[in-house]
Amino acid sequence: MIRVVVVDNEPLLRAGLTHVLQAEDDLVVTSAVPVTQAVATVRAQEPRVVLLDACTTDAGPLADGFAAVAAPPAVCVVSRSMDQAHIATALAAGASAYLPKSAPPTTLAPVVRLLADGFTVMSGDAVHVLRGRFADDRRLPLAHTPPPALTPREREVLDLLARGLTNREIAVRLHLAHGTIKDHVAALLSRLGATNRAHAAHIAHRTGLL
Repeated sequence: MIRVVVVDNEPLLRAGLTHVLQAEDDLVVTSAVPVTQAVATVRAQEPRVVLLDACTTDAGPLADGFAAVAAPPAVCVVSRSMDQAHIATALAAGASAYLPKSAPPTTLAPVVRLLADGFTVMSGDAVHVLRGRFADDRRLPLAHTPPPALTPREREVLDLLARGLTNREIAVRLHLAHGTIKDHVAALLSRLGATNRAHAAHIAHRTGLL
């Protein structure tokens, strides 16, 4: 059974998400809680997947709290917002999936199963939003300054990031603490001038870093 915790500040939406998932034989919702109870619940129950409706200011602290458990869960942000900054913030904080609340209910269970198996999932709408950012970037002239020099460790992190691995997965692969990987990713985004992880990968390929 795949254990799932639902986190949403609206009771009606928590109940709706729970109802959809509980109809599946291989999924069990162990708790449905508001954001204020999210970290404590995840630490106590150690689910494999968390469905999270988080505003931009909540995403980072919640991801840090989830990462502190013995077996950090995969996080799927389910949100009304399709704002580019919100999507980028969720991904930078370590979310493994981003779905709009307008998504058909039938998509939810397959996404949870994919996350439990270690995949990263993006809705078509979210991909379209981020693709628009890349299109804007391509219309800008290429700078003639060389790409920033990266340490061997930074290149390792960037390579795994570009392959779609989450901070948690990169930490396991490189045998480093989650916080160390988070610091590396933040530094890479800053040095590359990237708005999010996907944008960093795009810049790295475009400038020959990868």
